[in-house]
Amino acid sequence: MAKTSSKAKQVPVYLVGDAPMGELATPINAGAWSVWFINNLPAYRPGLTAFRRGLEVGMAHGYWLLGPFIRLGPLRNEPSGAIAGLLSTVALVLIATVTMSLYAATTPPSPRPIVTTPNIPDTFTSTKGWDNFAFGFFIGGVGGAVVAFAFLLGLSLFG
Repeated sequence: MAKTSSKAKQVPVYLVGDAPMGELATPINAGAWSVWFINNLPAYRPGLTAFRRGLEVGMAHGYWLLGPFIRLGPLRNEPSGAIAGLLSTVALVLIATVTMSLYAATTPPSPRPIVTTPNIPDTFTSTKGWDNFAFGFFIGGVGGAVVAFAFLLGLSLFG
């Protein structure tokens, strides 16, 4: 499938043999660490259901999106700034969930394997998989935002 470059040269090797395709095996994207890291992310980790993949991705996004909305939002100096940040995070997670569902409704093309992710999970090859992923993303995103909000609220009460 893919040619490999020798470690001494460290030069890109064309996977398809056609330069305009843009799929190059470089020391960065075809390195052992990069392939290991990408394939252990929830989206590509083997053995997870579509809902579980979405849940893990959503939790991470809900957790980290809250901070910028609270600290950089227009109501950051108001007493209700934290609640406005939480509601903004939930709204953004909802928008992302709707866009994933719309993408699933348009019968997404099956992703093809590349050098970094040679094994594409079944989650991303069907409409049902995308819908389950989106539902898990919504539950995880809202849950992650609420947990982060509770954590920040607890810090402000004791700090």
